[in-house]
Amino acid sequence: MPTEIITTRRAMLFGMASATAVLAGCATDRSRIANPPAPQPVMRPITAPGDADLAVMYGPVSDGGFLIPAIPYQQMDAKFYRQRVIDPTGEAAGTVVVDTPNRFLYVVEPGGTAMRYGVGIGREGFAWQGEGVIHWRQPWPRWKPPVEMVARQPELEQYSIENGGMEPGLKNPLGARALYIFQNGQDTLYRLHGNPDWRSIGKAVSSGCVRLINQDVIDLYERVPYHARIVVWQ
Repeated sequence: MPTEIITTRRAMLFGMASATAVLAGCATDRSRIANPPAPQPVMRPITAPGDADLAVMYGPVSDGGFLIPAIPYQQMDAKFYRQRVIDPTGEAAGTVVVDTPNRFLYVVEPGGTAMRYGVGIGREGFAWQGEGVIHWRQPWPRWKPPVEMVARQPELEQYSIENGGMEPGLKNPLGARALYIFQNGQDTLYRLHGNPDWRSIGKAVSSGCVRLINQDVIDLYERVPYHARIVVWQ
């Protein structure tokens, strides 16, 4: 057989083998792309805050033209400090859960954790429960006590809705932030809000609303978007 034919045949066979190898390589790549490794869950450290952390968390804060004073956190029950915990709620990430009996508020995070805050809740007979959404959020809100509250406490007439409410500030009962709870498109008149009285955390003292330390409600405000789902347990 002439040398040219042998050479040509070898070249053709080599070319076919090379093409097969390339195609096999492409098939492997496609398989790799189609079946990527499962994403790993987000792991966040779960440790109780130390003194250095607490001094920063509850130190003085300049915000919105106001100077929020430091909180004497040493006088608080340590379980009400803001801290990350294993999520006990079973709710989807992004959900806000208020555990009324235990005086905790949780913001559920991806990966099985939640940020927990100590709260004060409504007195017996005023506490709200159920499901809703955070329909509106406001930094340094005006306080406008509802008509029913003004009827019970006539001295609040000067802050009524008709009179424009109380100016924002350190003495305003809604504190540095307010998150407004709606249900079925209607305002429930219940709020998650800041408060200057740190002694009220862990107690049932407010008229239905859920109150947090001002430093905590500022942190909460940054974590909870508009229309976040909220569940209040009784």
